[in-house]
Amino acid sequence: MRYIFRFFLMLAILAAITVIGFAYVGDLSPQRSPVETPITLEVH
Repeated sequence: MRYIFRFFLMLAILAAITVIGFAYVGDLSPQRSPVETPITLEVH
C-alpha cells in the first residue's frame, strides 16, 4: 500500500512540474498575418 501511495505522489509531482514547465515554455499562440483571397463573382 505504501508503494502505491508513493507512486501516486510521484505522479502528482511530475504532473505539477509538467504543467509549470508548459506555462513558462509552451507559448502556442498562432502567428497572425492578413490573408487576402481574390473571389470572382458571376452576376447575371
